[in-house]
Amino acid sequence: MAKGKSKGGKSAGSEAPGDTGVAADKKLKPANSVKVRHILCEKQSKILEAQQRLAAGEQFATVAGEMSEDKARQGGDLGWKRRQEVVGAFAEAAFKLEVGQMTSQPIKTQFGYHLILCEGRKQ
Repeated sequence: MAKGKSKGGKSAGSEAPGDTGVAADKKLKPANSVKVRHILCEKQSKILEAQQRLAAGEQFATVAGEMSEDKARQGGDLGWKRRQEVVGAFAEAAFKLEVGQMTSQPIKTQFGYHLILCEGRKQ
C-alpha cells in the first residue's frame, strides 16, 4: 500500500465504544515505540472530509498540513512515540497498526478526532 493511502474499511459513522478503527485479525510483534503521523480535527465533519481526501488518493502529509488543527501541521509527523507518551485511545489504535497502515476510521480522544498513519515500529 502506498504511503498516505488506505484501503476501505468500516465507515466512520460506525464507531463503537472502544473501537480502535483497526482490524484485529493480524498478529503483530510487540513494539515499544511507533513512528506516526496524524490528522487532528476538533469536528467530526472535518475529519471525515480529510478521510475522503485520503480515500481519493491525496498524500497523507498534504492533507495533514492543510487540515490538521494542531502543532503537527508539518505533514502530521509526530515522530517516534512510546505508548505512555500519547493518550489511551490514540495509543491503542497506533500500536495495532502495521507499517504503512492507517486507521480505517477516526479515533476519538479528548483532543478531537484523529486519523493515524504508522510509518515505523521498533522494539
